[in-house]
Amino acid sequence: MSESFIDKHHFLMRRLHSLTGIVPIGVFLIGHLTTNSSIVWGAINKRAQDHMGEDVVMQIGESTARQIGTFQHEVTWINESLPFLILIEITLWVSIGFHSVLGWYYATTGRSNTGAYKYQANWRYSLQRWSGYIGIFFIVYHVATLRWGWTWLIPGGTKWSHHYASSTTAAALQGSTEGWTAMGLAVSLFYLLGVTLLIFHFANGLWTAAITWGLTVSRTAQRRWGYVCAAVGIGLMGAGWSAVVGFALLDQDEARMVERSMLEEKGKDVGDKEVVETNPPSSTNDLYGGL
Repeated sequence: MSESFIDKHHFLMRRLHSLTGIVPIGVFLIGHLTTNSSIVWGAINKRAQDHMGEDVVMQIGESTARQIGTFQHEVTWINESLPFLILIEITLWVSIGFHSVLGWYYATTGRSNTGAYKYQANWRYSLQRWSGYIGIFFIVYHVATLRWGWTWLIPGGTKWSHHYASSTTAAALQGSTEGWTAMGLAVSLFYLLGVTLLIFHFANGLWTAAITWGLTVSRTAQRRWGYVCAAVGIGLMGAGWSAVVGFALLDQDEARMVERSMLEEKGKDVGDKEVVETNPPSSTNDLYGGL
């Protein structure tokens, strides 16, 4: 029986598989979680207040205003000022597709020893596979609902908008524009699960990548690198969980106040009234696309 292309080029494909998991996918994951977790750590960013009216800060408090303002500023910059955004997205999706297909091939053609050998490494092997399966499903759901506009997959049909990123993300996780619903709780729990599995997949993948590339040959080197990977995973887990919980508990009315104020401030600063006059959110229905 002739070898498949993947098997014939096993050395190269293994390294490309591990490399794409780190660059660009892993690098994007770190940046994405850092940005989203600003809904919590943004409280320390005093400069966020410069982008909104003082009356809003006085009304909802400095800490909350900074949190929402920091996240909103970062998302706006990404969507309006980041160069070659479409090229970045295409590169990322090609890498995710390549990594997922090749990962599925390796997972289905390999064997797990969890039944016969109950060692930690074998359990990590199985969890690595399942975190990949569930993780890719979560990625598609996350992007489809909060990027592609598939509102039929969101409880309440909230449409995400980068101009109102904080309040629309909160509504998507809470299940409605008016607060919590049972389906919203299910979505938030699914986000916690998805984020947790993706972070484990990345951190454990870092550990195996070092072996694949011949960087950690001895058991001692693997153990030490394992500590580094665990630290990375714990740090990212803190960022991921804080992002999910931060949006799940965010007051949507306060978020809208900050978002509208920032749009108004931006309109005054650049002298472009279209920023605040094009489809101004005069009501909740207007804000969320006529729900």
